[in-house]
Amino acid sequence: VLEKAARAYPLRRLGTPEDVVPAVLLLASDRASYITGQTLSVSGGYTMT
Repeated sequence: VLEKAARAYPLRRLGTPEDVVPAVLLLASDRASYITGQTLSVSGGYTMT
């Protein structure tokens, strides 16, 4: 079932915590202090339009 789900993603794999952590750390850091009201999609390309 997971392999079938992974094929729906352009990267052909499901995300892992290691894929998400860098984005979370960035947004929680002082380096992101000027970022407001944004959506950061960490989706492996699944939500590309």
